[in-house]
Amino acid sequence: MNELQELIKEIEAQMKVCMRCGMCQAVCPLFAETYYEADSARGKLALLDGLIKGLFENADGVEKRLKNCLFCGACAASCPGEVHILEIFIKARAILTSYKGLGLLKKIIFRKTLANPLFFNHVFNLISKLQYVFARPADKICNTKELRFAWPMGRRHFRSLPDEPFSGTQGSIDFMTGNSRLKAGFFTGCMIDKLYPSLGHAVLNVLSSHGVSVFVPRVQACCGMPALSEGDMKTFNRLLRYTLNIFDPMELDYIITACPTCTLVIKKFMPLMASGLSKEEAKRLLAFSSKVMDINQFLVEKTGINKKEYRPGHDIKNVTFHDPCHLKKTFNISNEPRELIRANPYYNLREMNDSDLCCGFGGSFNIRNYKLSCRIGSRKVESILNTGADIVVTSCPACMLQITDMLSKTGKSINVMHSVEIYSEICNG
Repeated sequence: MNELQELIKEIEAQMKVCMRCGMCQAVCPLFAETYYEADSARGKLALLDGLIKGLFENADGVEKRLKNCLFCGACAASCPGEVHILEIFIKARAILTSYKGLGLLKKIIFRKTLANPLFFNHVFNLISKLQYVFARPADKICNTKELRFAWPMGRRHFRSLPDEPFSGTQGSIDFMTGNSRLKAGFFTGCMIDKLYPSLGHAVLNVLSSHGVSVFVPRVQACCGMPALSEGDMKTFNRLLRYTLNIFDPMELDYIITACPTCTLVIKKFMPLMASGLSKEEAKRLLAFSSKVMDINQFLVEKTGINKKEYRPGHDIKNVTFHDPCHLKKTFNISNEPRELIRANPYYNLREMNDSDLCCGFGGSFNIRNYKLSCRIGSRKVESILNTGADIVVTSCPACMLQITDMLSKTGKSINVMHSVEIYSEICNG
């Protein structure tokens, strides 16, 4: 414990900026459900301070509370003292994992599977085939399935896995589309590649229609957020180096993402948490992270939006928009995806109450605390249903996964789409 105290002191100066005002508590979606002080950012910082002062016999309880977090960033966005809360939590998780070690199952998941993109692809391809044996259709509109048997992770509805991932449609080599002087790399991330390949194709369609040359490495790796959230820096740095090797930032003007969490990790956490890099690798990382841009922002600010005129005889569908936490709270991107929706005349946008309230996914939080994740998600579903919308639009694949699960179980058959998919419908057509 003395050793751990010394390690935690590395972030003590950042923690002392906290005034304990409680503003984070007022906006925390987790605290709104549990009313546990330790579930708020202020409570977690107090527990970390207790570790430094030697108030605990072991770190198990602190680690549990530290990981009981949606990582939505609402606390940081509302903090009057501008405490870098997410940065503190990421560093603290890394310190605790380095002190306690990583469990065997997590080592297999992260270091043997996630850190090996080709093997990870093979595993996921196998899982996609097994879904037809172990799962049954749940909702046709949501395109969901549910397992035929109960299991510890809850009776959830999951999106039907595609027969072929996005990377599987590219052939055997990396490729570049277009011959424009404006060159962008497309970082797909795990969810677009393996769960939403149609979104990947929508991104390519939209960029192509705007004359952007797009470089797409065939076998891409995870951004590293799952490993980072567990404090597994070995896997995180391995994934970081892999990504740097397949993208050459010096040859690209931008790196486009359609997942706000990937944007957050590459733009902020990679430069912050990278370790053991050579001077050349560090230089390339800074160039790489500085060029990362969300697809919504890129289209609005760099290429401009092409609006289409309404043609009589077409149905108009009502849609509502959910603001992803990492997109709005971290990057203050909120109007841009709405501009993409409004550019399509066949969709009518109806705003929901608390559109930026967390949907309750939180990555590994959803796996550890599924019932609590559903309780938070139910608030979002209520707001969605109150709009009377036919479709829910968001700009985050993780939010799409959570909202699809929540809506599928209501039986309301409301589809979930990405803002780029809405805009893609009027591109080249």
